[in-house]
Amino acid sequence: MRTLVVLPTYQEAANVAIVLERLRELVPEAHVLVVDDNSPDGTADIAGAVATRSGGIEVLRRPGKSGLRTAYCAGFSVALSQGYGVVVQMDADLSHDPAALPELLDALDTGVDLVLGSRYVPRGEIPDWSWWRRGLSRWGNRYAATVLGLDVLDATSGFRVYRADVLRRIDLASLRAEGYAFQIEMTYRLAAGGGRIVERPIRFTERAQGSSKLSAGIIGEALVLVTWWGGRDRLLGLFTRRASKPVAAPGVGSSS
Repeated sequence: MRTLVVLPTYQEAANVAIVLERLRELVPEAHVLVVDDNSPDGTADIAGAVATRSGGIEVLRRPGKSGLRTAYCAGFSVALSQGYGVVVQMDADLSHDPAALPELLDALDTGVDLVLGSRYVPRGEIPDWSWWRRGLSRWGNRYAATVLGLDVLDATSGFRVYRADVLRRIDLASLRAEGYAFQIEMTYRLAAGGGRIVERPIRFTERAQGSSKLSAGIIGEALVLVTWWGGRDRLLGLFTRRASKPVAAPGVGSSS
């Protein structure tokens, strides 16, 4: 199936050319859409230069910084309107290794709707994080899984592969979350609609260039929204385990 990799960017001049060149080398059959929020460091111009040299890359220039949710939804809308069968989302800061993408794409052939590049299944790694950052992420994922009934270990992962048909069943205009909560909301919506999910191990590397976009506001948003969704579902009698037991990766075992 035709594949589109959606790469939101803001201030990624130091990384975007490397990511694009590696994607063209490792998954040459895939197309790439860079969604840039008017980065003042010239990210979009660099991406455009790579596109001219390599082909298979488009740059969507947006007028200003509008957030992760709207960037991905813009990319998803392009993918659906142009008939792509598979949509990849990943970061452009080299924290997501393009070398892992072929395995994630292969996992979609097992009949699932979403492949999560997971840091928390066996063989998943986060080598550069401090103990507090690792603990915060693990606690956040466990909290989200418990409150929302998700049978996954890494709902906040931003490295993932969707079957386009399942994106068509999600009302993208009704999504609320920004930041990392967007990843949780997409997982929650997909699972609530009966989508099947598999987690495959990835090595998540802290960005080498630029600064992390994690903030207290992003963490707070995720906590508030997850608590609201879970409380609402319980109040309305809608709470259930939101996904069947995920299909395990060969040699990894269950992610439950």
